Amino acid sequence: MRRLAAYVALTKPRIIELLLVTTLPTMLLAQQRVGGGFPSLWLILGTLLGGTVAAGSANTLNMYLDRDIDAVMNRTRRRPLVTGEVTPRAALVFGIVLGVVSVAYFWVFVNVASALLTAAAILLYVVGYTMLLKRRTPQNIVWGGIAGCMPVFIGWAAVTGTLDWAPVALFLVIFFWTPPHYWPLSMKFRRDYAAAGVPMLPVVASDLRVSVEMVAYSVAMVAASLALVPLAPMSWVYTVVAGAAGAWFCWSVVALLRRARRPVAGRKLGEMGVFHGSITYLTVVFAAVAVDPFLPL
Repeated sequence: MRRLAAYVALTKPRIIELLLVTTLPTMLLAQQRVGGGFPSLWLILGTLLGGTVAAGSANTLNMYLDRDIDAVMNRTRRRPLVTGEVTPRAALVFGIVLGVVSVAYFWVFVNVASALLTAAAILLYVVGYTMLLKRRTPQNIVWGGIAGCMPVFIGWAAVTGTLDWAPVALFLVIFFWTPPHYWPLSMKFRRDYAAAGVPMLPVVASDLRVSVEMVAYSVAMVAASLALVPLAPMSWVYTVVAGAAGAWFCWSVVALLRRARRPVAGRKLGEMGVFHGSITYLTVVFAAVAVDPFLPL
């Protein structure tokens, strides 16, 4: 059981949960373009299963490549490749097998478009983010975050076999959401990242600059969420929920900016509150995406 738990930990289940939160609502919205109602239950389950395996592959290969960094950082030094519960070779084989199985699964049981997008998502995360960007640029999570946006394309393509402007808007919501989601965590663990030589923006820039950029990304994120209204189209319910959730999250980021601008000795910056708030924001907005197709315009 310990060995099984170690392999499960390699896939980073908590991150996979967040990816699935964006996939299912996208599929429900996409179904409205091909006749309305609900997608086939088997299609939903199959897409979520394939997406889970694909994300597990990308996360496992990420841990394999980052095992030297993980050994240095307090936050990650208990991961299976650091503790020795799983050998590097076993993790590499496991990650590759998961990737091949996920792409083949989508190709055979869903459609070619979703299979190609799944392969692209894995490569973007493993090669683009982990191998090329993470250790080289403070903008690593910005461009590397594209991989985390791919589930909306995969979910849409699984239902329709193609892409449209609506999933592009959802893609941009997640793209602009990623920096204000991940940078607060990097602010909290900046010493870890600095010790590991990873140039996350909060490691190489001041809290004030990071906060300013977070505000800009948050505003763009809300704009992208509202751009979905004419593209889908969405009802007033989604419009109100997305606008209110966006205003609430932007307020929390602006509050972080104010604290960074006027630091007070002994007062916490509150970055983890923004981190957890970002998860709440994304969940609320995509819950509205899931419900809205079944409401009158």
